[in-house]
Formats: sequence, structure tokens, C-alpha cells
Amino acid sequence: MEIGVLTVPLGNRSRDEAFAALADLGVDAVELGVGGWPGEDHVDRRVTLGDEAEQSKLHDQLEEHGFRISALATHNNPLHPDEARAREADTELREAIRLADQLEVGTVTCFSGLPAGGPNDEVPNWVTAPWPTEHAEAHEYQWVEVAIPYWQDLAAFADDHGVDLAIEMHPNMLVYEPRGMLRLREATNERVGANFDPSHLYWQGIDVTAAIRLLGGVDAIHHVHAKDTRVYEANAREKGVLDTTDYTDEVNRSWLFRSIGYGHGEEHWKDVVSTLRMVGYEGALSIEHEDSLTSSMEGLEKAVDVLERAVFDTTPGEAYWAE
Repeated sequence: MEIGVLTVPLGNRSRDEAFAALADLGVDAVELGVGGWPGEDHVDRRVTLGDEAEQSKLHDQLEEHGFRISALATHNNPLHPDEARAREADTELREAIRLADQLEVGTVTCFSGLPAGGPNDEVPNWVTAPWPTEHAEAHEYQWVEVAIPYWQDLAAFADDHGVDLAIEMHPNMLVYEPRGMLRLREATNERVGANFDPSHLYWQGIDVTAAIRLLGGVDAIHHVHAKDTRVYEANAREKGVLDTTDYTDEVNRSWLFRSIGYGHGEEHWKDVVSTLRMVGYEGALSIEHEDSLTSSMEGLEKAVDVLERAVFDTTPGEAYWAE
């Protein structure tokens, strides 16, 4: 199992500078943004796609610092009711898949996207309850008429290129929890799985290790984000966890994204790592820094510090005591 970093928080540094800083932290892998909300500060997707010289330069820098690429990231909304926005997101995804194939990277991380609630709507609609009944009808429209046909086609495209699609279960997207993840996977193929980011599950009240067992039991965890969340009960008791307060108004929010160890302790993260190993996941734990209470580098340093004591560096030995 490896400690990795999504390099987006270091976007103000050149790729070589960012790699050097992460190497100093003892990181093993990098997840590189190539479009959508992660941007493409460290890999220009359109320049690198099909360009052997650019790809060779990237490989040389990775080798110099002892890294591998755990995934290419392009998080956007390919199901958006605005056709131009959906087309842009779809192009990003397909080009990311092609680039991953060329770079011999096995995974692209992304969102499921979120459609409108009906064919004539203009904005995405996150449906969270089945009543009044038009909401249940909108939810079924989103799945049957929009999401499943799109993802069946994209999953076949990814399979043609030998690339897994790791969907981050994210509120305000159609797939935001493990059962929805399984529904999309069952409707498509095994290339579709999770970019397992526990931070979005914690505040929804989902048991993270139970979710790992559920998805890992069908080999549906393709990538993992190491990111924590803390629920602040004083606020949550008054307004719940569906909180539209600005992320930078920390004192008034019901929950915040936190650096590893600041939402849940080291013992919990050791349980997460152990459960991942139980279900056969041995890939990267890619740290995603979005803690507004500390700087990017300090957040990464503290996350690495906890994970270094939690991850296993070796493969399991023989269970000699069971013989």
C-alpha cells in the first residue's frame, strides 16, 4: 500500500517543484489533475495526449523522484443539462482515458455527474427524498434516461482502453453513497467503481469500514482518497448536516473537511487501512488536502505523518500460527 497525493493544492508550483516537495515528504505516488475542477496545472492534457516527448518528460520526472501515477483526475459533470458544459466534461473524461492508456496509468478519477430533474430543466437537481412524488419521478428519470445510457457508453470506451473509472461518491452528484455506486456498476461493467473518499461519507452518517466491506466485496474500489471530516455537533444539533454555510465560515459550519487525524484519530485510520487490505485493496491512499484551517503543505505533512504509521509496507506473511 502506498501513500500518494493529489497534487492540486500545489498548483502554484511547477511540476518539478511540486514533485520535489512531495518527495521530501516521503510520498510514493501522485494523482494528477488533467481537467475539470482539479484543473491541469501539472499535466496539460491536450498537450500531453499523443505527444511522446511530453510523455517522456513526465516519465523522467516521475522516475527521478521515485513516483508512480496512481490516477489521472478530471472531476466535472458530464450529465449537465447544459449541452455545452456536458460536452466539455465528456471530452475531458474521454481524453483523460486515452491519456491514461498512453501513460500506462490504470485509473481515471471522476464524478458520476448530475442531470436535471427532467428533460426541460436547465440546472442539475440533487434529489434526496422520494416525496412529493415528482421527486421520485425525477430521480428515476436521472438514472434511467440519462445516467445509465451515458455511463454504459463511457464504460465500454474505458474498457477498450484498459482503464478503470473511479467515481468519487459526492453529494450534489447522482452517485453520492455506496448503494448508488453499486447500482451504476451493475448497469455498466467492472471498469466502473469507486474512488473511495471517506470524507463525504462521514458527514452523511455512513460507516466507512462497512462501506469498504460492501464495495470491496465485489472488487469495486479502484482508488482511495485519504481525506478526513469532522462533524461539529454544536452546530449539527441545531441545523443538521445539510449545510450551505460557506466553507471558510468554519465556526458556523456543521462539518469541515480536515487533514488526516484531525477528524478521526490514528486508531480509526489504522482500521481503515486494515479493512482495505482485508478486501484486497493494495493501491495508493491519495491524500486530498481541503482543510481550510491549515496550509496545503502543513496539511499534507500531518496527513503523511499519520498514514506512515497506519499503512503496511510489506505483504502479509504466512499464518504460521494457524497451521
